[in-house]
Amino acid sequence: MKETVFEYELPVGEKLRIYRNRIMPCSDINSPGRISIVSGTHGDELEGQYICYEVARRIALEPENLMGIVDIYPALNPFGIDMASKNNPLFNLDMNRTFPGSADGNLIERVASGIVESILGSDLCLDIHASDIFVREIPQVRLSEEFAANLIQFAKLTNADMIWTNATATVHESTLAHSLNVLGVPTMVIEMGQGHQINKPYGDQIVDGIFNIMCELGMWVGARPRTQLPAMSSDGSVEFIRSEKAGIFIPLKEHNHFVKAGEVIGELLDPFEGEKIMDIVSESSGLLFTQRIYPVVSEGDLLARILTGAF
Repeated sequence: MKETVFEYELPVGEKLRIYRNRIMPCSDINSPGRISIVSGTHGDELEGQYICYEVARRIALEPENLMGIVDIYPALNPFGIDMASKNNPLFNLDMNRTFPGSADGNLIERVASGIVESILGSDLCLDIHASDIFVREIPQVRLSEEFAANLIQFAKLTNADMIWTNATATVHESTLAHSLNVLGVPTMVIEMGQGHQINKPYGDQIVDGIFNIMCELGMWVGARPRTQLPAMSSDGSVEFIRSEKAGIFIPLKEHNHFVKAGEVIGELLDPFEGEKIMDIVSESSGLLFTQRIYPVVSEGDLLARILTGAF
């Protein structure tokens, strides 16, 4: 059932509307749970669009197996999605720096407050993100240390390739996930793929994980998907490789593959002089889980991240 969670009349004759699709069990039962799936906070991150579609599609095929409430929010930043813009174009602000908002604040604060209010009461929230246009990510769950103990049981069920626990100091308190966790809604950030694109296999992988979680919560009595256990990491077990100079980056290793310490994973080239500036070398052995896709780089740009100790 399509519901409006926030609406505002704009001066240009348009309306800002944020919707959710509430999918209810087809029989009157005491619901064992409610899960919220949110996406589109950043308008250039589209991986969640397919995940929202596929979750709703699979439920529609077997509605009798749904025993809980599934709330799907495909587009928290609808104008940003229309314009392929990370920020909300009405305010030129990153929406994921405006939560939890305020019902008595300015418009962007009221938007954020309306979204949070509609999600409160969920037993679990999955905040789906993609990377930007510059790098590609494998499917991963990102947790803050502050809330990891409460979320790790769910994170292991997501069918992601890895779980990355970040130090609390690196987590923005104004994000949707942090705000919901503070307010008592267990919320995980799932990130995958690349900006402006949809990687269907990645999406299917996470959708299997969502149904795995729903089975665990007693919300789905259909067949339980076969899933994997993610690799575990922390900030201390991730190697960041950044470009030492400007140039053109050519990757030489496949994304989501293992590399060895001392292995060349790419080249930095000078298109003006026709020379190779340097080889890009991994200092550690591990899983190449972040890879630079956009070839033009400046000094300090991220080229790769490696989950160390993965051998």
